[in-house]
Amino acid sequence: MVDGSRSFLRWREIPGGVWAVGVVSLLMDISSEMIHALLPLYLVTVLGASTLTVGIIEGIAEATTSMVKIFSGALSDRLGKRKVLAVVGYGLAAFTKPVFPLAPSVAWVAGARFIDRVGKGIRGAPRDALVADLTPPELRGAGFGLRQSLDTVGAVLGPLCAIGLMLLTANHFTFVFWIAVIPAFLSVTVLIVGVREPDRPAELRTVRAPLSRAELSRLGLTYWLIVGVATIFTLARFSEAFLILRAQAAGFPLALVPAVMVVMNIAYTLSSWPAGALSDRIGRPVVLLAGLATLVAADILLAFATGVVALGIGIALWGLHMGLTQGLFASLVADTAPAELRGTGFGMFNLVTGMATLVSSVLAGILWDVAGAPATFLAGAGFALLAMAALQLARRVLPANAGAHAPRPAATPR
Repeated sequence: MVDGSRSFLRWREIPGGVWAVGVVSLLMDISSEMIHALLPLYLVTVLGASTLTVGIIEGIAEATTSMVKIFSGALSDRLGKRKVLAVVGYGLAAFTKPVFPLAPSVAWVAGARFIDRVGKGIRGAPRDALVADLTPPELRGAGFGLRQSLDTVGAVLGPLCAIGLMLLTANHFTFVFWIAVIPAFLSVTVLIVGVREPDRPAELRTVRAPLSRAELSRLGLTYWLIVGVATIFTLARFSEAFLILRAQAAGFPLALVPAVMVVMNIAYTLSSWPAGALSDRIGRPVVLLAGLATLVAADILLAFATGVVALGIGIALWGLHMGLTQGLFASLVADTAPAELRGTGFGMFNLVTGMATLVSSVLAGILWDVAGAPATFLAGAGFALLAMAALQLARRVLPANAGAHAPRPAATPR
């Protein structure tokens, strides 16, 4: 069974550079999630912010990430280099982490969140393009799934560390925020030392103006269909801050609320890599449809759950839908964008979906304040159903086996 599992996940075939990028993501996510698992509560209970304010801060933060990604992705295409921009982005995020424990007001927290997300925006598209450059096409789903799984391992460990430190320090938020600074700087160190960027293939043309109309048109119809489906899907999945607030509203003790992120990210971690490897074999659209159906079920449960068990199942399903979708969308972008425009492709994808994140988070905050939690999650289920319909229409022009590759023979050397 072990050998079969290894064969399915193909971990021996995934390049070492992809593993290193995954470790970088893991460490930065430990840092980020130690802060973000507590930040909504810190804003509401300590600094007196409203739920709508939380939604606006989260939406603006994620939209900022997406807007920056388009420029960093395009710049990586123009330079033909990915790693240097990834180092700048991770470095900026690390150096802004100390702002969180020092922030005296909501405005300072919003500013810190904004700058932190600028760093994420700078690194995001070049990092994804780097993973695509490092990974053979027949391993692309597994490669992106591995990186996402390691990323979400960090997203599990971060809230667990936050819970433990909150219990040990009697809910001392700023102490937890200071400890979160350490893995952020370790992340930058691993990236600098452990990742070697592959040489640019000689046959790839130089892209002088990656954001010009002519270059964007070269991304192709299939790519833009993927962006359209992902945008509708993003309207369905607002910030995870609302999962934390849902747990608080259900009566979770303050120190245990970060367990929401632990449950969600365990499900996310366990499903991302297998989902990516499965999509290499049977195609991405089938797995994406399963992920969207899972989101509908999660939203319905979270809308009406009255007990801890039902709420926990809903949160786990939310994490499962993330594992079934996030790495696959990245794989589809890598599948459909020309190699010399991958940075631009990832950047444009994240710009459009980031705008949808802003809309969805603000809308979720308004619905929550006006009509309560059930209305927020039922709206999410409605958008997920709409995304399923859009994906079914898109499949008419996608290749029947989009993303599917025959596995290499077992005797093929690493």
